[in-house]
Amino acid sequence: MNNNLTYSQLAQLELMNAAANVNSQEELDALKLTISLFFAEKAQRSIDQMWEDGTFDQAKLDELRGQHLRTPYKVF
Repeated sequence: MNNNLTYSQLAQLELMNAAANVNSQEELDALKLTISLFFAEKAQRSIDQMWEDGTFDQAKLDELRGQHLRTPYKVF
């Protein structure tokens, strides 16, 4: 590991190395799915931690369930 690089830069290098070996649409789809699953699992761990420490609970979930959190579009 190069100590002069940040973890973000190291991750970028790893992704570029992986992308360099993608030779078909199926392989690209598999790589995209793997990356998606990584971030979904990371998000789930964060949600689980917030649930355990009380930051997120059933009352907050019920409150969010009724909200429309879409980004408003601007008309130019």
